[in-house]
Amino acid sequence: MTLDKNFSHTEYEKALYAAQEEAGLYRAGANAKPGAEAFCIMIPPPNVTGSLHIGHALNNTLQDILVRRKRQEGYDVLWQAGCDHAGIATQTLVERQLAAQGVRAGDLSREELIEKIWAWKEQSGGTIMRQLRSLGASFDSSRERFTMDEGFSAAVTEAFVSMHEKGLIYRAKRLVNWDCALQTAISDLEAVPTEINGHFWHFTYAIENSDEKLTIATTRPETMFGDTAIAVNPKDERYAHLIGRYAILPIVGRKIPIVGDDYADPETGTGAVKITPAHDFNDFEVGKRHDLPLINILNPDGTLNDEVPEAYRGLDRFIARKKLIAAAEALEILVKTEKHKHSVPHGDRSGTVIEPYLTDQWYADMTELAAQSIQSVKAGKTRFIPENQTKIFFGWLENIQPWCLSRQLKWGHQIPAWHAPDGKIFVARTEAEAQKAANAHYGSETALTRDADVLDTWFSSGLWAFGTLGWPKRTEELKQYYPSATLITGFDIVFFWVARMMMLSEHFTGAVPFRDVYVHALVRDEKGQKMSKSKGNVIDPTGLIEKYGADALRFTLAAMSAQGRDLKLSEQRIEGYRNFHTKLWNAVRFSQINGCALDPAFNPAEARSPLSAFILKKLINASAAVKKALETYRFNDAAAVMYRFIRNEFCDQFVEMTKPILQEEKDTPEKREIQAVTAFVLLEACVLLHPFSPFITEALAEALRKDAVSDFKPLVHTAPTDLSALSINETGANDIELIADVIDEVRSLRSELSVPASAKISFVITQATPHAAQVFADQAEILIRMARLSGISQAAAVPANSAVVSQSGFSVALPLADFIDTQKERKRLENDLSKLTGEIEGAKNRLANDNFRAKADPSVIEETEERLKENQTIYAKIQEILKNI
Repeated sequence: MTLDKNFSHTEYEKALYAAQEEAGLYRAGANAKPGAEAFCIMIPPPNVTGSLHIGHALNNTLQDILVRRKRQEGYDVLWQAGCDHAGIATQTLVERQLAAQGVRAGDLSREELIEKIWAWKEQSGGTIMRQLRSLGASFDSSRERFTMDEGFSAAVTEAFVSMHEKGLIYRAKRLVNWDCALQTAISDLEAVPTEINGHFWHFTYAIENSDEKLTIATTRPETMFGDTAIAVNPKDERYAHLIGRYAILPIVGRKIPIVGDDYADPETGTGAVKITPAHDFNDFEVGKRHDLPLINILNPDGTLNDEVPEAYRGLDRFIARKKLIAAAEALEILVKTEKHKHSVPHGDRSGTVIEPYLTDQWYADMTELAAQSIQSVKAGKTRFIPENQTKIFFGWLENIQPWCLSRQLKWGHQIPAWHAPDGKIFVARTEAEAQKAANAHYGSETALTRDADVLDTWFSSGLWAFGTLGWPKRTEELKQYYPSATLITGFDIVFFWVARMMMLSEHFTGAVPFRDVYVHALVRDEKGQKMSKSKGNVIDPTGLIEKYGADALRFTLAAMSAQGRDLKLSEQRIEGYRNFHTKLWNAVRFSQINGCALDPAFNPAEARSPLSAFILKKLINASAAVKKALETYRFNDAAAVMYRFIRNEFCDQFVEMTKPILQEEKDTPEKREIQAVTAFVLLEACVLLHPFSPFITEALAEALRKDAVSDFKPLVHTAPTDLSALSINETGANDIELIADVIDEVRSLRSELSVPASAKISFVITQATPHAAQVFADQAEILIRMARLSGISQAAAVPANSAVVSQSGFSVALPLADFIDTQKERKRLENDLSKLTGEIEGAKNRLANDNFRAKADPSVIEETEERLKENQTIYAKIQEILKNI
């Protein structure tokens, strides 16, 4: 089957994926050898409301590379896919859609709203899973799970009730991050620190029975109504005499104690700090230390409640702020107002300011679970890659706080708890169980009310590693695929999801959920800036797939995915890698035109031509290097190996060297061998490249094998040929490698010294071992043609105005006087060296400056390091050229 002139990704990709998925090639266990080891990856479940962004594209590309490779090798592979119900995001989205239709969500009952959300989910939810298919993600769609499906919901209920029975889950009144717009508690991840231009307002508080006054600075004046103390540092001589006395709360007139506490920093502000335990997380801790009352001044919607003076009740907190400031000015207790740029948490969904808020919530005590996970990582049961993530993981878990589990939403897993009229709570797996327990407790039928809150989405997704496999039932899938092999995730959810999944998984199963956690970096724009809608630099992967194809995008992401370093993505890089795939396509097409077909009887061990030995050796090395790189999660190294092998060693070197042989009209044994080797190596290259670029490689493999093998398997189930024990003509391979290296050096010199492309230069051997001289003689045709030489000769000394190429065993001169002004070129290169010296020294000085490292954006530091390394490489190269002319 002769290939079309061009590869059309729009024609191949969707059709090929659909055919393979329908054929069950991605299902768990497909292509597994008898008794094969299991290899399972759990997809970090994207939000059901989500659409594919570039971070998803990177994350799922890396997962797919691993599962495709393991599937090729005959492992029992499961890539478990599915979506998270995304409580806040989904409910907010549907409520907005209803509002656009003139329907107020508040007018709907819980059941009616949930019914609307399920209807939306069935019609529009899961878009991202369809988009992942366009990326080539070969997950097992027959096992796709949803965190709100019946089986998974049963696992969530069992986990909650079980932890409650063990005293690990409880209900308490504590401060939470509160979204006044959504009127729910939210997680730290959803409270996004946002820099604003605010103010410091300085108020005076009178001291009881004294003419003394304390000046207090605050960025949130309205919280004064909830003040229950003023803290000063016991070591602060200015205020030590006031400890134990009382201040008068302005406007309110309430007495509040002055307490001594190290939280007050004498060097910050006035050194005296207002303490509002119900509206500040730090103040809450101070309040606990001094047994201070907790006065909540807010209603759930952010208006002020009856705990404040009557004139402020019912006002929005920001309107109340303005009114209080005006009143303070009138009373002459506002002594100063300063502009102050500071960070204030905002809700990632509502965009509104988040308030610390005192409410009754459900909490999980994670201390015991955290200690177990820390021990497991220290014992090597789970490892983080890169290693620096381990320290971050320990830092979080060693300082873990109670986890607020409840959310004031309707969409989600409703907490399995029922309240009796007297406030007693019955936690049970079913309403019937709760009712039975209540009746037994009270000795009669007692009406119960279901807790209205739902669970934090992170709790249900924390069960993902085993809940998707049928837990709490002891299923065959759980036995076969748990623990999973690898988790691939972004650094931003290591604590919020990965750590919690580790703690919950080990608690409920007794085993860690995965052996390796590979944490990939962030995808930035080509300038190293973080992508954001406000900057207008967001890269849409679906558009890139449509324009360049999934293969080009996948390969680019893998090639740039160096451990611990952010990716700087540009369309130019994607276009370049698309051209790389086009080069492979053209190589296969060229081989077909020149009679290179797979020969089932071909044995690479019998190849005798030095050219055959050369490309087989390169293939053996590439195959081993790719295997090692993938085993150590060095995706960029694997991509670099394949790029070099396919583009440089096969296309630029081997194909160009063998063209005269293939294009001979006469049929010779050497030609037949080269044809067979070419087809064999091309197919192996496609097998190696397939996990990275599944579509073009599958199309090429089909074209290569169509006429040679009637029952060939698709590449997704084809393992690379084990060539580790292959015996080849090492001497011949090394001889051709020597010629290839010389050609590359000559071409490089010609380019650097601006020798005209049409110029044919002399190749003068000034000294060579007998073997090297023989190689030059045997391969003279290749050397002259590919290096654009006028001929090969020998001389006792280096001719004047020559460039020199030297390696172990030979030294040759390239006389250039007729083509360039060598003195002028030397001067140009010396000037380049001088400029580079300045740039290198400047970069070294900046990087050695602690102030620069402390204040500069990480992307700027990384760019400086990269530029330094690049300049040092160029500097060394120019030095070598200068030495040779």
